Amino acid sequence: MKPKFTPVLFAFAIALGPLVYLQGCGGSSNAPTPSPSTESISPVALRGEYVSSLTFTNPYPHIPAQCYIETSNGTQNACQFCHTNGLYDIKLGNNLPQAGAEARLGNLQLDYSFAPFNQQAPLATVNRWENTLTPEKLLAALNLLGQTPAQWDMRSYVRQDNWSAAFAQRPGDPKHWDGQSDTPFRLFPALAPDDLPAKADGFVRTASEKRGFFQDGQGWNTGWRAVNFMPYGIFSPMTGSVSGIYIRLPAAFMRTEAGDFSLDIYQRNLDRVERAVQDRLTPEDGAFYLGSAKTVPLLRGEYPVGAEFAHPLHYVDVAADGSNPAISRFPGTRAQRVKEIRYMYKWKEFHHQDFRPGDKEEGLPVYGNSAQGWVDNGVGWYLAGFIEDKNGMLRPQNIEEMTQCIGCHSGVFNSEAGNSFTSGTGNTVDSTWAMPRKFPGAAGWGEMNYLGYKAKAGFSPDETPGRAAMGDPLNRYANKGELRYFLDNVVGASLYGDMPNAIERFLGAVIQTARGYPQNWPAIDTSSPQAFNASQSLRQSLMRSMTTRGDYLDTDKTVQGALLYPPEQDALAAAARYRQVVVTQRYTQGKDVFAQTPINFRYLREAKDAFTHADGSAYALGDLITDRAVDLESPVKDTYRVGNVPSLIDENKSFADGGTYNPAYIPLLGK
Repeated sequence: MKPKFTPVLFAFAIALGPLVYLQGCGGSSNAPTPSPSTESISPVALRGEYVSSLTFTNPYPHIPAQCYIETSNGTQNACQFCHTNGLYDIKLGNNLPQAGAEARLGNLQLDYSFAPFNQQAPLATVNRWENTLTPEKLLAALNLLGQTPAQWDMRSYVRQDNWSAAFAQRPGDPKHWDGQSDTPFRLFPALAPDDLPAKADGFVRTASEKRGFFQDGQGWNTGWRAVNFMPYGIFSPMTGSVSGIYIRLPAAFMRTEAGDFSLDIYQRNLDRVERAVQDRLTPEDGAFYLGSAKTVPLLRGEYPVGAEFAHPLHYVDVAADGSNPAISRFPGTRAQRVKEIRYMYKWKEFHHQDFRPGDKEEGLPVYGNSAQGWVDNGVGWYLAGFIEDKNGMLRPQNIEEMTQCIGCHSGVFNSEAGNSFTSGTGNTVDSTWAMPRKFPGAAGWGEMNYLGYKAKAGFSPDETPGRAAMGDPLNRYANKGELRYFLDNVVGASLYGDMPNAIERFLGAVIQTARGYPQNWPAIDTSSPQAFNASQSLRQSLMRSMTTRGDYLDTDKTVQGALLYPPEQDALAAAARYRQVVVTQRYTQGKDVFAQTPINFRYLREAKDAFTHADGSAYALGDLITDRAVDLESPVKDTYRVGNVPSLIDENKSFADGGTYNPAYIPLLGK
């Protein structure tokens, strides 16, 4: 679900955009004095081009496939986790309310209000994510290449290292954010996989003096520090993709006022970043950072200019818990092989409170560089991405592929000529969502481990392979566990509202009348719309009973492993499905591939809630929802050709009565 924008579209693409001269600290008037060795002006300026998204295979790559799902008559509200007013309401690094706080944007929990860029542009209500919607078409494309997934050895594949070869192609000084020469891997993050995993305090240290800023008693400190955070509904073991997250600040944040490197100063400055982004600042934190960064303002909800994030996105290997480097050096089911390496660099100051929703215009050209794999998100950050080529080695992503990233990691900016495309969601703080959900304090400074995953010894391919070492972290505003809140409102494992077979088996074993539940866990009944709604309503009620009783937790109050970690056979099957996208290079048609199309892409509405295709033709029971109706009442209306189908989430229905509506969800953990 996306907002009802009425944008001005630039129907042109500038072959070469303006030169962008960048300093390591962004050239901000408040930035610390650059170090000549690591923060000098780039000798070769970063160059991009403006590209209209109307030239893309999918003109709306910023609208993800999840936005096209049905809500099971309102019993499954995955929309609230992105489309919320919460952070906007508390003015914390987000200026994009998407749940009715701004009439012009609409309420994206209540309506499928996909808006075309203009009255001549293709409709936005069409679901163009073919790999997700029709996985059989992806398989057919693969077969034309003579590939047979059943012959792939996926266990061996996910245990191969494809990160090191890509890192070796990064030019320049690894202590500088920019490779400083025009090569395809110019903005590949300067985080060496050989230096991982991070040490117990989260800092990444190296034996290479070239990659380290200073000796801190445990080795050369690279400046990178690992972040351990609470995921939800995306990039989790059950979805087939797992993350590592690493942050680095400029060298000035590592130095004392006298200019000497100091681990203590750097730790204290990183702690301030955490508190600023998580809304935990106190008067004792002061108004500025410490040491050589003492002139840099400490701003609520913002990162300092020069902040970097490295985000390796791994395949899932359920044998990987960090105990056996021969399998993977990473914990938390993070396989040795990466699907992508993502990077963010904050190159200029941007204060979200200075730009309100009325300034928002989508449809502008995207500014970026396909050869080097980066785009400008329009609100102060460069986003770069490197993805597997058909042989499994990393390559830069093109501008269309990178525009998918802007769809989440962006915000509101005005649309004067020359500005870049912006989009975004209501749940990010200064364009990010991992650091806001970092576990507080020391527990959050370490390798991403998915609630402390530990593999069982000798697990079989069809069983839950391990267990969690952590409980359910408290959501500060919902006042309940974050996973519990997700299960209560989505009744699924991901933002698609799907429920993997392994979780279905767990729920079937736990939710039984013999254990005190009013009914046994039911299967989804699609024989009629009424039967479907009744079965989904019952599943929601029983799920909420289970979480209230605490049965989603183990006896030691850790989260049940069956809800987090897939059996090995399921993880390898998911990896093989994704590899179909790799081999065919069909990333612009969807990266999420299911064994069968998720039920929430099927038409199962009662007659009173019916909608049609955009051309007015009717859906039959069980049809794939390929598009939805739009407003065709009058070409002079702002809403002409904008989606007008209700989601069936009821804003007047309370949680106690089975409601799921929450316009104020805030993704911050307890204090």
